[in-house]
Amino acid sequence: MTRIFLVLFLMPLCVFAQKTGFEINGSVTGFAEGAAVKLENGNDNSAIASAKIAAGKFTIKGSVEEPQLCKLTIASEQPQFIYVENKKIAVSGSKTDIQHLKITGSPSHQDFMKFQEVFNPLISSLNATVSSINKAAGKPQYDALMKVYDSTRAVIQTRIDEFVALKPKSPVTPFVLFVTANMYDDPMLLEKRYNAMDTVAKNYTIGKNLYSYIQYNKVGAVGTAALDFTQPDTTGTPVSLSSFHGKYVLVDFWASWCGPCRAENPNVVENFKQFREKNFTVLGVSLDRPGSKDNWLGAIHKDNLTWTHVSDLQFWNNAAAQLYRVNSIPFNMLIDPSGKIIARNLRGETLHSKLCEVLGCN
Repeated sequence: MTRIFLVLFLMPLCVFAQKTGFEINGSVTGFAEGAAVKLENGNDNSAIASAKIAAGKFTIKGSVEEPQLCKLTIASEQPQFIYVENKKIAVSGSKTDIQHLKITGSPSHQDFMKFQEVFNPLISSLNATVSSINKAAGKPQYDALMKVYDSTRAVIQTRIDEFVALKPKSPVTPFVLFVTANMYDDPMLLEKRYNAMDTVAKNYTIGKNLYSYIQYNKVGAVGTAALDFTQPDTTGTPVSLSSFHGKYVLVDFWASWCGPCRAENPNVVENFKQFREKNFTVLGVSLDRPGSKDNWLGAIHKDNLTWTHVSDLQFWNNAAAQLYRVNSIPFNMLIDPSGKIIARNLRGETLHSKLCEVLGCN
């Protein structure tokens, strides 16, 4: 009797432990009998499930580990994005209006639709403005269009924050942060938005990928602490970035073979002369090639670069460049006396303006 009782007691636990899947029931018009229906991963196009249309209907069954952006392809029509989760989902529509399939039963998809409803018009407007800017006939028109461009970008930033606040638990929220990240070069702001998400959203695969993306792009970002490195100077003596602690230091990545770098050097020289008595210096980091030390030293002498220079002469594999993920030069970072990066890519007049801002020009 005891054994029977235990079996009956445990059976519901086994049933509840079984993984439930999704069931997508479609009702579509205009398609041939037997037309193929495919559900694929939205990222890598790997197959998830498939079915065939019978009397205008289809049913696709399967399971996903978590809510996932997928592509639903009916016959040879353009694939339509759909957020799939392990629920009963209904799809309806027609071949003549395939882009407006009605999808219900997936809360994640409703969030995805909200994202498109808010952001698609803004992105379209922004792209149209960019096209007009590229064709601007003169400065007044250009300036007016730039105001429109900046205004639209500002609205987009506001809408991003609103979406995070409205949907902190949704798997669509980290998706939104990913696809809009290229609209602003500020990984610290992206991290702030990530931190505003609920733990549930952070633990989705896309949330974890977003975290890794932020950590990668935070290196060398404005507002972060500069990472230390040590390389030999022109005499072979090791010099560390940390040895400049207490000063404003412009870390300038360049090379003797880099034409734009050499063209920018006179500007750096002028600013060095003006501000070197105000607790400011420059640390040049050269990406010259192995065996080209003479070229490096010759360029320093010819361009009158009278500050500290270091290099491991490893070209793009320069350890400091690798540390800061430098993929183009000239590139620089302005570091304050506490060791925090306060600006990046200061060239031309912007370098002088920033130094005036922090050091004063009186």
